[in-house]
Amino acid sequence: MQALFTSEYQWLWTLGLGLSLFWPMRQLIWVLSIRRFETKNGQADDATRLALKRKAGITAGLLSFLFSVIYVNNLFQGS
Repeated sequence: MQALFTSEYQWLWTLGLGLSLFWPMRQLIWVLSIRRFETKNGQADDATRLALKRKAGITAGLLSFLFSVIYVNNLFQGS
């Protein structure tokens, strides 16, 4: 079990952290973008909500992967 906490498994930890951050980050970005859209344009229809959810998914994927790479790299540099 202690072998899992070595730098050999750095990409495994990066993937795990990135996946665990993806869903809450996507939901947060999506809700904020829906609120911003509805403030500017009124009520959003289902097609607009789906398009904004896709955009939020791409943004959340990139942000969570970038954050997890930086965080895990920094974590294993110290040990």
